[in-house]
Amino acid sequence: KFATREVPTVLEEALDSAGMTADDIDWLLLHQANIRIMDVVADRLGVPKEKIITNLASYGNTSAGSIPIALDEAVRSGKVKKGDVIACAGFGAGLSWGSAILKWG
Repeated sequence: KFATREVPTVLEEALDSAGMTADDIDWLLLHQANIRIMDVVADRLGVPKEKIITNLASYGNTSAGSIPIALDEAVRSGKVKKGDVIACAGFGAGLSWGSAILKWG
């Protein structure tokens, strides 16, 4: 419940700080804990599930490496392109979380 409750809020705050809304997101890149969390966060933000970057089925939860590994694969495959807006959020043990809005390239 923690991640599904807090992550959409911190992403909305990050988008607001960047002068953006969820409509501006090209890709949603979350810690690869489980697909349910990613789906719920996307739903709460109103982001289509096709915009979720995930490699969970290939590697499972790779802990702190999950976001950079998934981003690297998305860039190398050509999915993420120059100018794309990526909403990122990580969360973990100790009820910690963080977010960033990136413009690639």
